[in-house]
Amino acid sequence: MTQLLEVAEVEKDFGGVRAAAGLSLTLAEGEMLCLIGPNGCGKTTLFNLVTGALKPDSGSLRFAGKDLIGLEPYQVARLGILRKFQVPGIYPELSVAENLTVALVGSEEAGDARLADLLALARLEGKRGQEAGRLAHGEKQWLEIAMVLARRPRLLLLDEPTNGMTAAETAATVALIRDLHRRFGCAVLVIEHDMGFVRELGCPVALMVRGRIERRGSYEELQADPLVREVYLGAVEPA
Repeated sequence: MTQLLEVAEVEKDFGGVRAAAGLSLTLAEGEMLCLIGPNGCGKTTLFNLVTGALKPDSGSLRFAGKDLIGLEPYQVARLGILRKFQVPGIYPELSVAENLTVALVGSEEAGDARLADLLALARLEGKRGQEAGRLAHGEKQWLEIAMVLARRPRLLLLDEPTNGMTAAETAATVALIRDLHRRFGCAVLVIEHDMGFVRELGCPVALMVRGRIERRGSYEELQADPLVREVYLGAVEPA
């Protein structure tokens, strides 16, 4: 498989705290990977480095063969790396359909058919005219994911997409992410703490500890790994 994202031996220090310590990670074109690890291990730092919000102290970051170091976030986004944050970034006073219409501005695919497709993906066909601010928490998350997809990413970064969701919303989010990955074919990198979600997503998993990727494999392989068990029992780092 063609490598899309290549992170190699990246270092990032914050006043003596090493958020990235020889961090290396690859993601192939169209691959989906779930990134787990205790709080403070560097997961969000990785996202910030990849999107240009932070500059590494050393190491290399490449996307589709292009050097990411030195690019501004808007330049990284133009390459096709798009990020969904934990807190929904929607326009609460606009309707669901209007939010998606705004996201489609400038797109060659803007139009009723594309809008209907995104509404269906977000499971919001019946709420197209409702103010986005009145949606349930999970629905707001789904709307923003659809808004990001309107820009046709090659790499979609999802930062704890089920944070604050009910069990039913979490299950629906699993289905949505699997659906978008199948239909759009973009690579997806997901940060998540909910191991039930990770299991149901059914994709490879990578464990980060102290700024490094320490394990990578299937959910079953990592579940049985002594280091993973130690980390999630809180013996390696605070959860």
